[in-house]
Amino acid sequence: MRGVFVDANEALAVIFERLTKPGDPKVRVHRDPDVTADRLPSVLDGADIAIVDHTALPTEIARKCAGLKHVVFLGTGARSYMNPEELAELGIAVHLIRGYGDTAVAESTIALMWAAARGIAQMDREMRAGNWLREDGMQLTGKTLGLIGFGGIAAEVARIALGGGMRVLAWNRSPKSHAGVEFVTSDKLLAESDVVSLHLLLNDETRGYLSRERIAAMKSGVILVNTARGALVDEAAMIDALKSGH
Repeated sequence: MRGVFVDANEALAVIFERLTKPGDPKVRVHRDPDVTADRLPSVLDGADIAIVDHTALPTEIARKCAGLKHVVFLGTGARSYMNPEELAELGIAVHLIRGYGDTAVAESTIALMWAAARGIAQMDREMRAGNWLREDGMQLTGKTLGLIGFGGIAAEVARIALGGGMRVLAWNRSPKSHAGVEFVTSDKLLAESDVVSLHLLLNDETRGYLSRERIAAMKSGVILVNTARGALVDEAAMIDALKSGH
């Protein structure tokens, strides 16, 4: 089989070439991180395998990629770049890297939570303007964190939050269990959480999941962190809740 790394920047290209071992499938590294989708058929040139870092692969373009059987996606949120089910109908399998970025995104989630709880961005702006804010902020130790969706990233968020002395609730569309985490209904999670963090995949079922009604069901002064996809939230309702202080 023959493959092409279609959108490697120089740093990724050097790492990929260094890690290549004898016996690996032959892969040509295409050093151009700005490949557009319409160029993929010519870049792949009949290859069986496409290694993709961030380039979109629309189904109509995939139809033109003769010989393509496998897509290895290096990032997170593959559905934002391609439709795995439609590609499967074309005989193309999409392969993801399990656990890729879980800890990094979880740490970002925790950082955003703490920054919001302590008003760090606002304090920074005011300090640069010569003002000293006297704000108590929210002490998160002992508070309740609600995780909506519970995959690898949420599990890492739970690990860090539990270590920080928080109570962790979670709701997932399919039954799950995890040490130290209490799985509850979405209604209970929204009503009891001081911080709500989103970790759902974006699809037709989850688009707009955090609706105006669900936002209204959350505690007054709740912190919302979304390191998943923006379209999970009703944006207009979120803006209204921010303006009202809810």
